[in-house]
Amino acid sequence: MTYSVKEIFYTLQGEGQQTGRAAVFLRFAGCNLWSGVERDRTSAQCQFCDTDFVGTDGSLGGKYKSAHELAETVLSLWPKNTNTKVAPLVVCTGGEPLLQLDTDLISALRSAGFEIAVESNGTITAPAGINWLTISPKANCPLKQTSGDELKLVYPQEENQPKDFEHLEFKNFFLQPKDDTNQQENIDKTIEFIKQNPVWRLSLQTHKVTGIR
Repeated sequence: MTYSVKEIFYTLQGEGQQTGRAAVFLRFAGCNLWSGVERDRTSAQCQFCDTDFVGTDGSLGGKYKSAHELAETVLSLWPKNTNTKVAPLVVCTGGEPLLQLDTDLISALRSAGFEIAVESNGTITAPAGINWLTISPKANCPLKQTSGDELKLVYPQEENQPKDFEHLEFKNFFLQPKDDTNQQENIDKTIEFIKQNPVWRLSLQTHKVTGIR
């Protein structure tokens, strides 16, 4: 299989339970809920994506012809001679990573020593071998992956209500304030909802606050 990759870079995880953890981000090109082209946003199933996942022109982006080649490129960004108590982490994201992440690549990344985290919209069932699975449901889209390590919901949304997801088999439930022109109001609403519904926790996009890529 040939893997279409937008970019690969080393940074800190900015959201959710693993906020602040060093990780190599492997961003795949393409998504099944939006073309990524701005003129298509209003007709897309997901309308609030803030990520460029179009094409293969980012840092270390390209067409990778084998799982081994891609895994070796990811490994090249992890610092050498680090404390072995901390496992290397790769975050597979997109777009929608499960359009491309397959058993061959999972095996290659694990053989390279990585723990594998995935950030998915949940419309595709995740394969075995993933260490940390984050699902971010989108409005009016069928949710096929109904279990995982964390469910992260953008809030507020009229279409997706948090209580509709509380019965699912996730270890952690996060609300992430919608990043738009009403951001502070959205943060205030999110905090108030969590105070009344403590099964949920607050996820902030700390990479935007700190300026970390």
